[in-house]
Amino acid sequence: MIEGREAARRSPGTLGEDPWGGVRPFSIKTKLGTLVVISVLITTGLSMIAVHTKTELRFITVFSMIATLLITQFVAHSLTSPLDEMNAVARSIAQGDYTRRVRENRRDELGDLAQTINVMADELEAQDQQRKELVANVSHELRTPIAGLRAVLENIVDGVTEADPETMRTALKQTERLGRLVETLLDLSRLDNGVVPLKMRRFEVWPYLSGVLKEANMVASARAGIASGSGSHTRTDVHLHLDVSPPELTAHADPERIHQVVANLIDNAVKHSPPHGRVTVKARRGPQPESLVLEVLDEGPGIPRSDWHRVFERFNRGAVTRPHGPGSDGGTGLGLAIARWAVDLHGGRIGVAESDRGCRIIVTLPGLTSVPG
Repeated sequence: MIEGREAARRSPGTLGEDPWGGVRPFSIKTKLGTLVVISVLITTGLSMIAVHTKTELRFITVFSMIATLLITQFVAHSLTSPLDEMNAVARSIAQGDYTRRVRENRRDELGDLAQTINVMADELEAQDQQRKELVANVSHELRTPIAGLRAVLENIVDGVTEADPETMRTALKQTERLGRLVETLLDLSRLDNGVVPLKMRRFEVWPYLSGVLKEANMVASARAGIASGSGSHTRTDVHLHLDVSPPELTAHADPERIHQVVANLIDNAVKHSPPHGRVTVKARRGPQPESLVLEVLDEGPGIPRSDWHRVFERFNRGAVTRPHGPGSDGGTGLGLAIARWAVDLHGGRIGVAESDRGCRIIVTLPGLTSVPG
């Protein structure tokens, strides 16, 4: 993205905002009004000259028309030239070329239009890049489990191996990985289609989070011998630590959606942890009844402050050359986007916070307050 337009993209309502308080000194209306005034002045001046010099009126009329036409041609060219450029850029965008931009060197309504077209081109270029990344990521994620499953089945059909429980477990693992990827894509579809009904209930935080962490450890151990799928880690060297205070803490939320949040945050933290690192999940009571504040901290390289607003965007896999520890992959770049989606469903907040080491992500759930929906 072009940094100079980032602020305008995040606040589209400011496009074309007039620093002159609504009256542009170089607006099209001003230029057309000036053209009329100059034409009248030229005609009047030439008429006065004709009266004093006794020049025939037809010569004055011809001179007046020529002068007015020259000035009109100059003004018309200044108005139509940028429109021609905008039309050419728009045609390029319609044909799939999102690299061209309109020059923003005017201080009138056409300058505002040029800025809007450029912002639109930036957005379309970003969406096109995301689409290409999605196809590449999903293709990569599908290839490994499909190839593994095909190899297992071919060995059974060819008689190389028998359909014993161990072989079937290997095939089941590959099938489960395909299912996880499909579930991730379904979550993305739900994100696009709007709000999903929440099944809110009260639950005890310690046993709930303890189960999520145990599941993460079990799944990682089960996959340790196979490359991961759909962005799930296979690392068993990272220690997961749970810190809930007070131990009897309760919360009111949708456990299934919160499971998505915590699992994706843990998955992301484990991927970016150093060898034999530590990931800590903290839970504290929030300011409202049955509200909850969750923190997930890792010991990885952390996230630059300039990228804090981008980490929850879809398909964002980080810009670090080797951001992941051994045994993990880049994933689809959807995990944190899905986590933000689930938190937004609850009317909560999620974001990156300051940390002395690694990355620290804080989730705040509102509890018994009203949930948008």
